[in-house]
Amino acid sequence: MQENRVVRAACPHDCPDTCAMEITVADGRAVKVRGAADMPFTHGALCTKVAHYLERVYSPERLRHPMKRIGRKGEGRFARISWDEALDTIATRFAEIAADDPRAILPYSFAGTMGLVHSAGMDRRFFHRLGASLLDRTICSSAGGAGWKATVGAAQGADPEAVAEARLILIWGANPVVSNLHGWRHLLEAKRRGARLVCIDPWRTQTAEKCDLHLAPLPGSDGALALAMMQVLIAEDRLDHDYIARHTLGFTELAQHVRGFTPEWAAPFVGLPADTIRQLARDYGEAGHDSLIRLNYGLNRHAGGGMAVRNVACLPALTGAWRKPGCGALLSASGNFPVDRATLERPDLYPEPARFPPRTINMSAIGRALLEADDPPIRAIYVYNSNPLAVAPDGNRVRAGFAREDLFCVVHELFQTDTADYADILLPATSQLEHHDLHTAYGHLYALTNRPAIAPLDEALPNSEVFRRLARRLGFDDPALCEDDEAIAASAFLPGDPRARGLAEGFAERGWARLDLPSPFVPFAAGGFPTPSGKCEFYSQRLAEQGLDPLPAWHPPRESAPSNPALAARYPLALISPPARNFLNSSFANLPRFLKGEGGPKLEIHPQDAAARGLADGQRVRVFNTRGAFHASAVVTERIRPGVVVCPSIWWQKLSDDGHNVNAVTSDALTDLGGGACFYDCLVDTEAA
Repeated sequence: MQENRVVRAACPHDCPDTCAMEITVADGRAVKVRGAADMPFTHGALCTKVAHYLERVYSPERLRHPMKRIGRKGEGRFARISWDEALDTIATRFAEIAADDPRAILPYSFAGTMGLVHSAGMDRRFFHRLGASLLDRTICSSAGGAGWKATVGAAQGADPEAVAEARLILIWGANPVVSNLHGWRHLLEAKRRGARLVCIDPWRTQTAEKCDLHLAPLPGSDGALALAMMQVLIAEDRLDHDYIARHTLGFTELAQHVRGFTPEWAAPFVGLPADTIRQLARDYGEAGHDSLIRLNYGLNRHAGGGMAVRNVACLPALTGAWRKPGCGALLSASGNFPVDRATLERPDLYPEPARFPPRTINMSAIGRALLEADDPPIRAIYVYNSNPLAVAPDGNRVRAGFAREDLFCVVHELFQTDTADYADILLPATSQLEHHDLHTAYGHLYALTNRPAIAPLDEALPNSEVFRRLARRLGFDDPALCEDDEAIAASAFLPGDPRARGLAEGFAERGWARLDLPSPFVPFAAGGFPTPSGKCEFYSQRLAEQGLDPLPAWHPPRESAPSNPALAARYPLALISPPARNFLNSSFANLPRFLKGEGGPKLEIHPQDAAARGLADGQRVRVFNTRGAFHASAVVTERIRPGVVVCPSIWWQKLSDDGHNVNAVTSDALTDLGGGACFYDCLVDTEAA
């Protein structure tokens, strides 16, 4: 019997916390997973999902061998084949299609793993060399990212470990108790020190219940609320004029622009009294340098989501809150990491574009693309790190696209997901415990390495190895397509960038290392914004050049009573679908422990709306609009305001009562900035099922 050994690892999932893990291995089998106590942000703790990670790794439902489809698409019937047959089939089909036009092949991936090697390394190199269509990965954060970049310049903000220094914290469109647990620890420390926590969210979340004040605006109204706050701050002179003069651009234009955006103007859109909006602005202005806005991507998932984040991002520059440690605002810390994208992804491998200029497909409209794209139509799709049948909007159109018999579909997965049921070739993937990877984070300032703790189960292979083998079969002999995972990881950061100093030594010693940045990190205390002007840009010339509003503006939802009264008369309930506590998007959503924890799809509805429809608590209901319908159990509760309903998500379609999930009713319309998905811009009605 071998002695137990402990392997350093990293959580790969789409969460700001990116935890450092320790895997105990005995006789070649992982027997324990725990959070690394020596990693300051992880602090020895894991979320309830990852604490039970071995149930995912050793699930009897894991895919173990390559398979080919033997039934109709969607039936999920497969027969085992060899890796040679699987790879030969894929390479042959790809070669045939590429001979006509390689852009008819589309990769589809997102954040099933956040590791740089297996989500942004060999895969990108392979599809670049193939000349396939490019994928615009917009489904989560692109709108907010674009709005933040237009204002602040890069995904940087307050040091997450210093937020306890703030005295007023606005938690805006975020639920850190569920989706940023380790960040919540620091916010809670601020509260213990006397900070006032205000949660701004249409839903009374677990976070809202622990805050001093909960404000419930209507979905999609955040941009109007932020504009009204700006109007009050400027009109009542609750400003840091020195900071504005030294470190911002366009204040004169902004002050004139927002004069009409009063709380009285905003109140009908926001659904809060004008006096409540005014008091929030006054409290924020009174806090001055001691305020923090911790926002997340909940407020970027509607038509005006990009501008909403931009509007919020303007607030700390008005009050000078960027001056102090832990204050200002934080959306994402990912822009601090000096990732060398060109070396990782090798876009230079793309073939000479004279014959086939690059084409980009927006992943948030994948159903539309599969059904309507031409010049050329999509003839093959390779899905990895994602489950579009469950997670993509306008689910019925997505299903119809994947059901095309003439679409050659490859899915590389750990489990037989909704999407896997439509595969022609289904490949078994490794879990995080079975491969090497490198991780950055978007909720802290530490990079982590992930070492394989166990051998791949049965015939499972990591993403990188499958693409290496496919490259050989297609005759691609570029050295970049032969590199092993360790070499890819070693070249992931920009050489010579001072922020990367000491990372390699930290990885070797303990598996993690903090970026070489001051502690606490106060990036904009003296300006230095990574914008073209070097200042916080209230006025954005880059947006003006794109024909977009150069100043903060109000872009209302497409589907709301104020913006579309005719639609609201038919479908009067605004639906949002935030993450379920026991799932992470569609990951973990097939495992017995977490299915039991969620208990089934639910629709939270206010008593007033339930009574108007004759619905009782626990009753099975049908939620519908012109795009489709799904079933759920009604939860009659005052946690949600009248006129709004909540469906915690994302359920696999085939594990839902009626074979549909919430994305049967969501729209594949895109956001104002960044081309993002509009999941929370959705009007529905509901009735007894």
